[in-house]
Amino acid sequence: MMKTTKTQEWVTMFMFLCFPLVSYGIRQPRTLLNYLSESKRLNTQELWFNQTLDHFSPYDHRQFPQRYYEFLDYYRIPDGPIFLVIGGEGTLTGIANDYIAVLAKKFGAALVSLEHRYYGKSTPFKSLETENLKYLSSKQALFDLAVFRQYYQDSLNTKINRTKIENPWFVFGGSYSGALSAWFRLKFPHLTCGSLASSAVVLAVYNYTEFDQQIGESAGPECKAILQETTQLIEHKLATNGRALKASFNAADLEIDGDFFYLLADAAAIADAYAKYVKDYYLGTFGVNIQTYDQKYLKNTAVSDDSSTRLWWFQVCTEVAYFQVAPSNDSVRSSKVDTRYHLDLCKNVFGEGTFPAVDATNLYYGGTKIAGSKIIFTNGSQDPWRHASKQNSSPDMPSYLITCNNCGHCSDLRGCPQSPFIIGGDAKNCSSPDAVHKVRQQIADHMDLWLSQCQDTGRSFI
Repeated sequence: MMKTTKTQEWVTMFMFLCFPLVSYGIRQPRTLLNYLSESKRLNTQELWFNQTLDHFSPYDHRQFPQRYYEFLDYYRIPDGPIFLVIGGEGTLTGIANDYIAVLAKKFGAALVSLEHRYYGKSTPFKSLETENLKYLSSKQALFDLAVFRQYYQDSLNTKINRTKIENPWFVFGGSYSGALSAWFRLKFPHLTCGSLASSAVVLAVYNYTEFDQQIGESAGPECKAILQETTQLIEHKLATNGRALKASFNAADLEIDGDFFYLLADAAAIADAYAKYVKDYYLGTFGVNIQTYDQKYLKNTAVSDDSSTRLWWFQVCTEVAYFQVAPSNDSVRSSKVDTRYHLDLCKNVFGEGTFPAVDATNLYYGGTKIAGSKIIFTNGSQDPWRHASKQNSSPDMPSYLITCNNCGHCSDLRGCPQSPFIIGGDAKNCSSPDAVHKVRQQIADHMDLWLSQCQDTGRSFI
């Protein structure tokens, strides 16, 4: 009885002390950036074109239908810019009415967004078995964007009855798609005037202990201590009566303890109190599907609306890792969420020999030493993903680095909090609205310069 009372006291304190984290917009890390509300879109009419399955084989001519969306209401015919919004690790169901839409109106731009291969309806295969996932990678996705960019430019020229004209292009992305945005500018500088890489996770990390450390730092010393004590209590309770404990979180189906602790760690990254919070908010209002933490469910190879988590884990397990492991000491999350947990998950879900090629990924893109020009990197000071983004300028290839003080993940694009979605990325609910406004002004200034340079030359340039 004493333990129950003490736990309730901690829960009450936790809700009070940690509530400010909500306004920072710190996201759940299972998938880096979740979906937007259907009602907050400028256009939901599906468009399609045939995409090459394997861009690296001269002999494989297979194609698959890839979905995209466009919004032309703000477009200044005929020479307005084209804003390419890169789809990330989830279903794309329209053109989002976020801060990019505000920028499109400001610059008279056409908005176009391409769904990432394999996600949503842009799936090449009827089954997501591991063998069929070998064409799912950031490298293939970047070539998708390049091919689509050329296709859309040609189709727009045809639509307005002109030939061989290049509009100024600018690419956008947040989180994983933010990394794609930076990488696209790096690999295809002749196809875009510049890139906005919001909270862009450009550094593949094997053991990403900084995620947990940032959660503790952002929570503050009192809240961090409560989180740690709560984790210890749950570990003890799990050892004595695990089934009842999991049931109290509506997580009875999570047979693997590591899956359960991963759920709790992700929930703590958002805020509020554990059992009630997890059931009522994290799984309820916030809309997280408990099955996405269940390795049995992740092994499901059927294509469905819930396939995104399996697909993202494949990219994690083969390319970028981002293993959010507990630090060796002073950890907020359970020590059971360690390297072995992640490696076992990769093997269990995708088969023997599945291992993230972190060094190869960083060698290919440059990690935080990425040498691309005309890239705006924005990061929130309270974002646990910022440690995988670029935060220091490279002397030989300067980037435009902007830190948003007291901001979270992609606050510059989506406002705060990030769920539910806010029209225009309104910043009024952010902890520091003025900080968001300053970042956005710097973004607009750089875009204005680079787009004018493109228009002066008649096409994009390095």
